[in-house]
Amino acid sequence: MSNPLSTPIKQILNVSDLTRLTKELLETSFPLFWISGEISNFTRAASGHWYFSLKDDRAQVRCVMFKGRNSLVDRMPREGDLIEARATVTLYEARGDFQLTVEFMQPAGLGRLYEAFEQLKQRLQAEGLFDVSRKQTIPTNPQRIGVVTSPDAAALRDVLTAIRRRYPGMGVVIYPTPVQGKDAAARIAQAIGLADQRQEVDTLLICRGGGSIEDLWSFNEEVVARAVADCRLPTISGVGHETDFTIVDFVADLRAATPTAAAELACPDQSQLRQQVMQSRHNLMRTMQSLLRQHAQTLDYLSRRLISPAQQLQQQTQTVKQWQHRLTLAMQQQLHRQQRLLQSYANSLQQLNPHQVLARGYAIVKNAQGHAITDTAALSLHEPLRVTLHQGEAKVVVTQLLPPKA
Repeated sequence: MSNPLSTPIKQILNVSDLTRLTKELLETSFPLFWISGEISNFTRAASGHWYFSLKDDRAQVRCVMFKGRNSLVDRMPREGDLIEARATVTLYEARGDFQLTVEFMQPAGLGRLYEAFEQLKQRLQAEGLFDVSRKQTIPTNPQRIGVVTSPDAAALRDVLTAIRRRYPGMGVVIYPTPVQGKDAAARIAQAIGLADQRQEVDTLLICRGGGSIEDLWSFNEEVVARAVADCRLPTISGVGHETDFTIVDFVADLRAATPTAAAELACPDQSQLRQQVMQSRHNLMRTMQSLLRQHAQTLDYLSRRLISPAQQLQQQTQTVKQWQHRLTLAMQQQLHRQQRLLQSYANSLQQLNPHQVLARGYAIVKNAQGHAITDTAALSLHEPLRVTLHQGEAKVVVTQLLPPKA
């Protein structure tokens, strides 16, 4: 089919054809793109759709954001808000109006925030601050729970309400700090460090209610992340709503979807504990009754095997006699072995007796100091010596030294 725009002038287009062709041209020429500007003339229709204009200092354009898409935006925009929008160009054929259909919207500058968030996240992850191996186990039966948050925040009321509901007697220590605004990150880190220094609680909750990424940004600061990583106390992060994620969520030992959920994870449920105790008591009673029945049956079985004391004494006497006989045999065998061993030692000792050697014609020669002489090199002429024979001793004098035989 030929393009009506390329047909001769004599072919006249109607308005519908023109707007349709213009719409097709715009939508095919401009795919989904990002645009920034200031909101003006904002209107929320009864259908739930949003109608507004985006403008800068030189131009403006009409925009529409349908209900199915604007329901995903954190908060409704206001006049004068600077935003970044992802949109497509279209034409509203009924009026011939050029407009943008907005698919997504966020406050201006969020792109830079998200980029900073991702950069810090990747750097801390590379350092190992998110590793599961370094995360501590949350105590199941704490005595006191610490809470780092603003004393005026709704998050604190939610946490205290949840703790009172689950365990009314639980001790709570609050470490107050601003959770939003200038210097909030440094103050949050100081509060975490104070709790770690005091070591007066078993679990530390780091809480804040929901909000935009700018509202939660203090919990994306590196100083807070490192304070959580250095904390020796088990930590639970409960920052924002379920869909909100901050750097603290990745560093903490456990992440909760909300402040209330953080309190529930940290605090045991007293009613559930009571039920567990009652169930344990019931199981114990049932086990004891089963054991008593088993022992009663065992007692009945053993009672049928009982024998009279006289018969038992006779059996024991017979057993004693058998052991006595075995002991006598064992002692006799041991005595014979010891006697043979002793005789062997005596024979060996007799063979080593020097007097037996002397009886065979050998003699022991000693000098005046009583030292045995075994080498002529130790003698000198006219030296007096004592000679011990098998029978008696003799004193002699060296008259001649002969060299040893080869």
